[in-house]
Amino acid sequence: MEMNINRNLHQNKNEILRYLRDRAAESYSEIITIHGERDYKKKAGAINKAIVNTAQNLRTIIIQRSLSQSWDKEEILNNILMVTYCSYVTMIEYRNKAWPYEYMAFARRIGELWEPFCKNCFDFPVRGDVELFEPPLFSDVKEQLQEEIRQYIENLNLSVEEKVQLLEYYDKVWSLVTSGEIKLELDLHFRINSSQYNVDFKSGFQSNEKGNTNRLLLVASIYKNIIGGNNECFLFVRANEDQNNHYLQTLKNSGIWDVYCGPETYEQINKYSGFDLASWIKNNIFWKENLDRDTQSYFESNDLVKYLSW
Repeated sequence: MEMNINRNLHQNKNEILRYLRDRAAESYSEIITIHGERDYKKKAGAINKAIVNTAQNLRTIIIQRSLSQSWDKEEILNNILMVTYCSYVTMIEYRNKAWPYEYMAFARRIGELWEPFCKNCFDFPVRGDVELFEPPLFSDVKEQLQEEIRQYIENLNLSVEEKVQLLEYYDKVWSLVTSGEIKLELDLHFRINSSQYNVDFKSGFQSNEKGNTNRLLLVASIYKNIIGGNNECFLFVRANEDQNNHYLQTLKNSGIWDVYCGPETYEQINKYSGFDLASWIKNNIFWKENLDRDTQSYFESNDLVKYLSW
């Protein structure tokens, strides 16, 4: 069945789901012949990849049609969001068919899907002044800072020996700080006019997040204190604030992260992308009703329905 992809595609959720399921069924039959019934991990990985590819093809066609037919920005984003959501429904169904979910894997998966879904609002922003940018490499930041400090030391009223010793101490400090490479890339980087926003998405802080928290503190301190300029660091958290542990409070109280949780996150997405994602979710996402009956039944029997929430 060929999809009728037009600017009103987002109004035809059932048609999109039917198409994605038909494509997934074809792929799954081939996957079974390759991997057999027992190799559930390979089956799950292969069918997930197949559904992602199908959804990406639809996204590509949407973008091409939008350019040739002059769709407005909300029409583009509405269609991208609906195809993305329907692909998630299909992925969950077939992942559960290939390798039935247990609660930890499913709770984690729902959170993993949330981040790229939200990022669609910035990949296809309704606001006309939003643009993505590539984050800097730490090696470049380090090199620039080292050169600035060396020039500063060189101009101090010190003897040559004192300058050499000071530089040696400086290099020792750097060796401690940069014993490993620091990745400055977060989940999203966008700019509006002269301001740059560095965003990390997090489903929630509900386990031992010490390592990740320390990294986020280090990265934000580099953006705010070393790179400087108009760099802001935002943390967008899916869970409400009272559902998170003390690691969230550590970041919130750091003074270098602006932390938003639950409804606040969607308010900020609306503010900076120009799209009311919270209303879109309320009007379009009905996990329990949109999943097929077998998946619904399995989730109800295994107490997984409670995780179906964005």
